[in-house]
Amino acid sequence: MSSVRTPDPNPGWLSELALEETRSRVPILYVEAVPVRLTPEGVVEQVGVLLRGSSTGEITRTLVSGRVYHGESIRTALMRNLEKDLGPMAFPRLPACPVPFTVAEYLPMPGVSPLHDPRQHAVALVYVVPVTGDCEPRQDALELTWLTPAEALSAELRGELEGGRGLLLTQAMAHVGANLA
Repeated sequence: MSSVRTPDPNPGWLSELALEETRSRVPILYVEAVPVRLTPEGVVEQVGVLLRGSSTGEITRTLVSGRVYHGESIRTALMRNLEKDLGPMAFPRLPACPVPFTVAEYLPMPGVSPLHDPRQHAVALVYVVPVTGDCEPRQDALELTWLTPAEALSAELRGELEGGRGLLLTQAMAHVGANLA
């Protein structure tokens, strides 16, 4: 749900004009992912946070995110957006049954909800996704920063996350029982 727009060579369902019109009328479905690196025991040791430029020229922190296209499965949308943001060598490990740890609702009116997207009303299925390969940010992502769970949950970093995503990061770490020591 980034505000920076990289034209997609295969938009999958709507032209930019049609998407803008649709966004003004109906909620749009997204997937979001918190990339993590695990110890051999399956404990989260690092959390990946993206750095992006916004359409207003601001540099903000965010999570992997993107739309689900018409006719596209949730699994396919999640893999496509992970590859779009982290590169083809990230090697994400999706579970056999992709059930999100939470469902996030972004509203276009500020202050109504902790999550805000001025462009649209959006609903996002949010996942914690282990990655095992090399991550090279692509498209809108400028950088991927790996942090310890404690660093990721610092008030300063959570405040840098666009649209209220600091709340999602907090929920993700609680969901996986991340050790904050």
